[in-house]
Amino acid sequence: MHHRSSVPLLAAAALVFLPVKADSPLRGFTSQSSTIERELETKFRAIPDPSRLRAMDSLLSAFPHHVGTPRDSANAAWIAKQFKAYGWEASIERFDVLFPTPKERHVELVAPTHFVAQLREPAVPGDPTSAQQDQQLPTYNAYSGDGDVTAPIVYVNYGVPADYDELARHGIDVKGKIVIARYGGSWRGIKPKVAAEHGAVGCLIYSDPRQDGYAEGAVFPKGPMRPPEGVQRGSVMDMPVYPGDPLTPGVGATKNAKRLDRAHAKTIMTIPVLPLSYADAQPLLEALEGPVVPGDWRGGLPITYRFGGSGPARVHLVVKSDWSLHPLFDVIAHLPGTTEADQWIVRGNHHDAWVNGAEDPISGLVAELEEARAMGQLYKDGWRPKRTIVYAAWDGEEPAMLGSTEWAEQHADELKQHAVAYINTDGNGRGYLGIAGSHSLERFIDDVARDVTDPETGLSVWKRRQARTILDGDADDRKTARAGGDLPIGALGSGSDYTPFLQHLGIASLALGYGGEDDGGVYHSVYDDFYWYTHFSDTAFVYGKALAQTVGTAVLRLANADLLPFRFENLATTVKQYVKELEDLRNRRADEIAERNTQIKEGIFKATSDPRNPTFAPDAKDPAPHLNFAPLLNAVDSLTAAAKRYEQAYENWHADSAPDVDLVAINRRLLQSERLLTDEAGLPKRPWYQHLLYAPGFYTGYGVKTMPGVREAIEQGEWEEIDPEVNRLANVLNAEAKAVGEVAESLGGRA
Repeated sequence: MHHRSSVPLLAAAALVFLPVKADSPLRGFTSQSSTIERELETKFRAIPDPSRLRAMDSLLSAFPHHVGTPRDSANAAWIAKQFKAYGWEASIERFDVLFPTPKERHVELVAPTHFVAQLREPAVPGDPTSAQQDQQLPTYNAYSGDGDVTAPIVYVNYGVPADYDELARHGIDVKGKIVIARYGGSWRGIKPKVAAEHGAVGCLIYSDPRQDGYAEGAVFPKGPMRPPEGVQRGSVMDMPVYPGDPLTPGVGATKNAKRLDRAHAKTIMTIPVLPLSYADAQPLLEALEGPVVPGDWRGGLPITYRFGGSGPARVHLVVKSDWSLHPLFDVIAHLPGTTEADQWIVRGNHHDAWVNGAEDPISGLVAELEEARAMGQLYKDGWRPKRTIVYAAWDGEEPAMLGSTEWAEQHADELKQHAVAYINTDGNGRGYLGIAGSHSLERFIDDVARDVTDPETGLSVWKRRQARTILDGDADDRKTARAGGDLPIGALGSGSDYTPFLQHLGIASLALGYGGEDDGGVYHSVYDDFYWYTHFSDTAFVYGKALAQTVGTAVLRLANADLLPFRFENLATTVKQYVKELEDLRNRRADEIAERNTQIKEGIFKATSDPRNPTFAPDAKDPAPHLNFAPLLNAVDSLTAAAKRYEQAYENWHADSAPDVDLVAINRRLLQSERLLTDEAGLPKRPWYQHLLYAPGFYTGYGVKTMPGVREAIEQGEWEEIDPEVNRLANVLNAEAKAVGEVAESLGGRA
């Protein structure tokens, strides 16, 4: 990805001005309460200070602070102290989690030539914290299996299931071999997972300069991209099964929690895995023989990319870890509510990092602290929120969303009863506002974006999103953007702390952050530090201020609204689109299976019995059956009708401001609306994930699969799973429609 000039975006924005009146009522507020709220928000947005953001980022990223280190604990204590100074109630909750750290790492090319990988990132002159090598966590992949293996090596591109199809076309088998995959194409944990399923005994993951190195721009320290020795650390836990502490699935990892034996933890990788820089990877790739790989498998190194596997190239890989429990420290702060104090607005950003983490996560955390300071000032000046506001600084996000997951599991019953919404950030950059989350909050967050000013253009951040959508969106999104309608938000997969709230507990969630004009190659490396951030990202911290203004405004509106600002027409429209995608997917899969059967018949392929390979499923030789989507289509119709009735009722309420409507009772029902989209039985093969609309893909990791039970059954040819999943999904949509219709009636809607 490269930097995109903002000039054409501004030109596009100038063509489409559909202003929103500053005095127009806010969603969920009466005309009178809207005026009060807007005055409050104006005061709030004037408080966040870029100089304070810069100072806090410098302080909190001054030293490495991964889970279990003294600096991690010290940062948590400092953060808690700040919340208290701002006037919040604050405490630290400790959990004890399995967090492996490396004792031995070794990668050696033993034939046909000899090379020993450095497995380290050198200090960069002028970048002071890059030299803190005695405190830095070594380059490794957390939750890799232990192992000492020597085997032939095979290049597998991104290492996703489709890449193994390509290997099969060339007659290449990875069984008993070490695979080398490049970062990208999926979440990193998918690569060893799929490799192990195909019989590989080890996995190396390297950063190819095509993705984030010199092919994309000048490398650090001259530019923002990954230098030759830069390494992406990261977890390879099988988080699509469940995140959090692998020994305590479903329950908080308190000191006395009942724990699984490590051998029984399903999410720990079974083969050894290590990350490499492209400097360390190049000699291994150069040693490979065999056919040249397809064009889209070729990276940016000045070599001929080959598959390997059949030549003399052999690698010795060693990974041995310390599998100790480590303490983590979640900072939890409260501003108590008044009339609806038993309803909670929860907001979080993590504070731990793989190394110094000036961008990931500290740039997002300092915005959260500035929000808290601003709200604390308003509180001291006499403002009181209707609902209780809960701010969290999570620990242990980097290894596996440890802190947020354990806290959410420990407090699951309370959260299910009280939580209205969860808002997440995870670092911040420069550019456009990115939004993903629950589609019942789409209109709400769209309105928030209209009221925050972009620091570079002077337009609203909504206007910048609109311009970008007009240039880069699909046809439907461009049409909506040109008309000034709600800009679509993405669905949430995984990869950050919203996961336990949305996908396990069914709490409506949003993930926000700025970026797109500060591409870099220092992710999860020692070079993600204050020097890099202040030279190549949000150098003046003006987008940190914008993030604080954006998230803080959203929190204030949720906390103060008379009527919780959900809008179900956006949800119904999105769900209808997901069903169409399923129908299209079924047709594509039928065509793929027919083509594959022809190829098998012609001897191009041999049928395989691997049940976990989506393309080579054992029954792929059978034609795709007719699928009955009628229950789902009927449920979508019901939800669409109920959403329309609710919107009519909302307009009636807003026009009348009817005093006899019990808003407190209605809000209690509204906060449960996202819960109705969950099923306690969870998804097939991974019951921890209970949301039936959004989940990380079983073979994509971070990438979302919408309507995952049905979608993945179609993708993997598990035809017998589809009807039950269609019916389960239809049931939750019907339950949602019924509840929305009942709330509409309570609000004064017409039956």
